[in-house]
Amino acid sequence: MAQHRHPQFYGRKIVVAGLGISGLWTARYLAAHGADVTVSEKRPEMDLDPGMCREIRALGVVLEAGGHTMKTFMEADMIIVSPGVPTDIPILHAAREKGIQVIGELELAGRLVQAPVIAITGTNGKSTVTAALSRMLELAGLNVFVGGNIGTPLMALAAGGEKPDYAVVEVSSFQLDTTVTFCPRISVILNITPDHLDRYRGYDDYVRSKLKIFSNQKSGHHLVLNDDDQRLAGINPSSGVSVLRYGTAQKPGRHAYVKNGEILARTDDRQPDRFPVASYKLPGKHNRQNLMAVILACRLIGIDPAVIRRHIGNLRGLPHRLEYVGEVEGVTYYDDSKATNVDAAVRAVESFDRPLILIAGGRHKGADYSPLVRACKKQVRKAVFLGEAKDLLCAAFDGCIAFSTARDMAEAVALARQSAQRGDTVLLSPACASFDMFSDYRDRGRVFKSIVAGLSRG
Repeated sequence: MAQHRHPQFYGRKIVVAGLGISGLWTARYLAAHGADVTVSEKRPEMDLDPGMCREIRALGVVLEAGGHTMKTFMEADMIIVSPGVPTDIPILHAAREKGIQVIGELELAGRLVQAPVIAITGTNGKSTVTAALSRMLELAGLNVFVGGNIGTPLMALAAGGEKPDYAVVEVSSFQLDTTVTFCPRISVILNITPDHLDRYRGYDDYVRSKLKIFSNQKSGHHLVLNDDDQRLAGINPSSGVSVLRYGTAQKPGRHAYVKNGEILARTDDRQPDRFPVASYKLPGKHNRQNLMAVILACRLIGIDPAVIRRHIGNLRGLPHRLEYVGEVEGVTYYDDSKATNVDAAVRAVESFDRPLILIAGGRHKGADYSPLVRACKKQVRKAVFLGEAKDLLCAAFDGCIAFSTARDMAEAVALARQSAQRGDTVLLSPACASFDMFSDYRDRGRVFKSIVAGLSRG
């Protein structure tokens, strides 16, 4: 990457806090534009990706691993925080007190990217909707960048210099925490339910973080909201943003709803267009809601209704999100390892109309499990709990639903198989983080699928 004299960055001391994929792309961009960059990482270098460390140093960037140093941060002109770094740590507070600008990777990218941005947030369904919307736009013939929290950071688009027709980005609450001027052309909020309460002071703080997605939007911009969500139904931005609401049933003020096996959707006062959903492959009411968000966003940017109808059947789910794994002895297995919070697990359970054996548990995130207990009463034959949260789950389910505990995933699957009858479904939907036993939710899902594959071969 050739070096340029970018006036905003050239010769300035910039600290990038956190060496993940976001930190790497940020360092690449800043180094290429003449900044004096230091990457500060809490983890020791032995725990970091060796390839990333080599590249960082090859760029002329200083890598400080094993902890953040006050001197480095206090001498910075600007600090760019990666999403995994908490914003309330003392060293960042001290930097703000000194007047040093502290922003996130998403904020920096938003200032640099030329393409109009469609940003999607929500406690659950962000990745599914981001992938489905970008796929639909590609099928309609548009050049689309897809990324953000789903994989490739928005800084990668800034660093590459391309200008696609649209940038479709998944944004998390952690990313929104460090935004200042970030302003999507279209913002989408799918739902807000308790999550990450181990990082926020309370649920209201988490909600405020999510709602920052539209705080800089103005006249000519659009906000798409799930009107079935009680925290979103009452939102009315005062900035001239056009608000489009969707929900399962037809109600006054809703722009999309389901009726007689079709989604009816409009973006103005004209008659709604009809979109049959028989070919749509993703199960559950929540995925109908997700499809409504996709349709409304597509219509806002002018995608023809006939094109949308033609491609609804081409939209597929993502790995570890209610992913069908296989059938063994008349029992089906689904991997929903991405369900790292209670609401996601509730949605998964409610997506099925057959008896379930639920595998849940992992690292507790501070949420109340009673909504999951209520959802499970209808059709969960038995639950199997594992991980650090298993005792909390046992206490919540005690007297309501039969359960067992397992030492690891292999034992959990074995116990679920013993309890399942022909026609049942074994559902991995943990309602917890994965980091007590696995590197991430993908690792947890891969282990589950590998065990199920072993059952099939056996």
